[in-house]
Amino acid sequence: MSSDRIQRHKLIDRAFHWVMAACLFALLITGLAPKLGVDFAWITIHWVSGLLLALIVIGHTIRALFWQSVKSMWFGAADIQALAATLRASDGPKPGKYSLAQRLMHHAVTVFCLAAIATGMVMLAKIDSPFWTRDPYLISAETWGLVYVVHGLAALTFVSLIVLHVYFALRPEKLFYLRGMIFGWISRDELAANHDPALWVGEK
Repeated sequence: MSSDRIQRHKLIDRAFHWVMAACLFALLITGLAPKLGVDFAWITIHWVSGLLLALIVIGHTIRALFWQSVKSMWFGAADIQALAATLRASDGPKPGKYSLAQRLMHHAVTVFCLAAIATGMVMLAKIDSPFWTRDPYLISAETWGLVYVVHGLAALTFVSLIVLHVYFALRPEKLFYLRGMIFGWISRDELAANHDPALWVGEK
């Protein structure tokens, strides 16, 4: 890598991001299109995408806990103080590797992704596959209603989160983050202008 470039995302993390994006788009299209009257064979695509999403989330969680800095993505009391300082002044303190908005987005995606995966795993009991036989009586009718509500809420929330994410990723002043997620690097000037190098936590 050139001396004027800083690695922001390793290849494995970029691969996780784009595979997760593909899974989410497949899940949203196959989950919402039939509700809009688009008729196609969607069930197999949906549950396979859901299982793949669950597997990569498990892999990412293990990597984050043992090979990355959880602190760099965490939101805590210091962030509330930094946000207050930013609101009081036009030029507040610069963040570490991830901005406050990026960390809050990550937390929102985490919560709703886990909700979708957990309820989706339960809903697998209603379909046949090469690996199991359907059992629609696994839980009570009332509980099925709750499962469907939580799953649907997570799906609709993801529509909003994806639109928000794409909007900010394509803003001209934020395009260097998109480049970082595609090619893995940002320039030293971009780092200095948008981040505090002293708070930039490296990976193991």
